[in-house]
Amino acid sequence: MPNSTSGTEFLLMEFSEVRSLQLLHAVTFSLIYVATLGGNVLIVTVTTLERGLHTPMYFFLRNLSVVDACCISIVVPKSCLNSLLGIRAISKAGCAAQVSLVVFYVELLFLTIMAHDRYVAICRPLRYPVIMSARVCSHTTLASLLSGLVYTAAHTINTFRLPFCGSNLIQQFFCDIPSLLRLSCSDTSGNEVSIVVSGLGVGGCCFLLIVRSYVHIFSTVLKFPKGADRRKAFSTCVPHILVVAVFLSSGFSVYLKPSTQPATLQDLVLSVLYSVIPPLFNPIIYSLRNEQVKCAIRKLVARMVYQDTDWGLGRLSLVGLLWATPSATH
Repeated sequence: MPNSTSGTEFLLMEFSEVRSLQLLHAVTFSLIYVATLGGNVLIVTVTTLERGLHTPMYFFLRNLSVVDACCISIVVPKSCLNSLLGIRAISKAGCAAQVSLVVFYVELLFLTIMAHDRYVAICRPLRYPVIMSARVCSHTTLASLLSGLVYTAAHTINTFRLPFCGSNLIQQFFCDIPSLLRLSCSDTSGNEVSIVVSGLGVGGCCFLLIVRSYVHIFSTVLKFPKGADRRKAFSTCVPHILVVAVFLSSGFSVYLKPSTQPATLQDLVLSVLYSVIPPLFNPIIYSLRNEQVKCAIRKLVARMVYQDTDWGLGRLSLVGLLWATPSATH
């Protein structure tokens, strides 16, 4: 029987009570985490070191990769550790940290800005340097981050001011607001209204702006002559839309569900879709399928190998010189 939440910790939901399945979950999520972190760190490194990628598109992509790496690092390692050690507890402070630092709001803003960037690049190329200037990009990024911190801080404070006096079992593999509201023994209608209003307001506006950008993009691309350029545009834009659709639909399904309805297995699957899948696929869809990025990665790897080779040859030359010196003097 779960303890009362009047204590100092919560219990996270297990993916399974079978030990072999717990280990399978830990291994699978660990591999996903390593792949996600590696992909996003690679994107950040390449777009930072390669001067040819110092453009607005890759500037926002680098910021998105940082947000993705941070979000998945807050959620997945704790879940894997719990499965490996057979524990479920998370402190209230740790739970509050997960709620406040998993900034999906900021990710949605970055996805919206990136869609707008593609719209300007394809539909208004002559004005692109003016519309997406360095100053506009930096100010937009700063505004997104600050508004995201304010947004998550407000909802976190609004959630944790509630009394939790029932079960302390969170029906989720990480702390999120809908699961916490189900544990409160007070009226949560105000919290739910604020979530719905802010979710539909921010999420709905971002969704409409993304749709507007891609409608204009597709209408422009359809005017291109049939060939490689049209195929390249469609192959780039369609995966972007799919990632945004999965992210928004799964997030809305979880956050807009009334707290009076019990959590289900579907909620657990949906939470994986909006918290784990986008950070995993964003580097692949936005960058690693991009020939310019792949070329930059090859140049970076070649540069590193060349430096290592020079360093190794230098050591060999030095060793040879040290060995040759006595015999020469002799």
